[in-house]
Amino acid sequence: MPASTHRPARSTEPDEEFLRALYALHGSVLLRFAARMLGGDWHRAEDVLQEAALRAWQHSAKLDATTDGLRPWLFHVVRNLVIDGYRERRARPTEDGEPDISHLPVADGVDHALTTQVVVDAMRDLAPFQREVLLYVYYLGHSVNQTARVLGVPPGTVKSRTHYAMRALRDGLSSRGLSTV
Repeated sequence: MPASTHRPARSTEPDEEFLRALYALHGSVLLRFAARMLGGDWHRAEDVLQEAALRAWQHSAKLDATTDGLRPWLFHVVRNLVIDGYRERRARPTEDGEPDISHLPVADGVDHALTTQVVVDAMRDLAPFQREVLLYVYYLGHSVNQTARVLGVPPGTVKSRTHYAMRALRDGLSSRGLSTV
C-alpha cells in the first residue's frame, strides 16, 4: 500500500466502551422487548438488538450509553425495526410449498416471565412508599382500610399514594415499551 493512501486507524476504544455500556445497561431489557414484539422469536430479537446497537453506535458522538435517557430512544429504534421487518415480510409474495413450522412460537410462559421482569424493573423506579402501597393493595390484596392500618396512615393517603404510584408505574412501563390498557 502506498504511503500516500495510508490513513491512521481510528481508535476503536471509545466505540468499544460505548457498545459495552449500551449492552450492559440496556441490552437484556431491549432483547426481551424485541422478543416479546416478535412473538418469542429470540433469534430475530438478537438481530434487531444488534441493528439497534449499530444505529446507536453510529450516533455515539451525540449519545451517552451510560444514562437511562438513551433507553426510550433505543426502545423506539427497536420498535421501528420490528415494524419495518414485519412490513418487509408482508410485502414479499407468499412462497409455495410446505410451511416451515419449526420457527413457530410455542406457549412456554416466556411472555409472562418477560412481562413480570419488565414490571419488576419498572417497580424499582418507584419511590419506596409507592412500591409499598402497591404491594399491599395489589400484590397482597389488602383493602384500602387494611393497608392504612398496616402503614399507619389515613385511608385517603393510601388512595392518593395508590393513584400516583399506578400513574408512575404506567409511565415506567410505557417508557419500556410495554403498553398498558
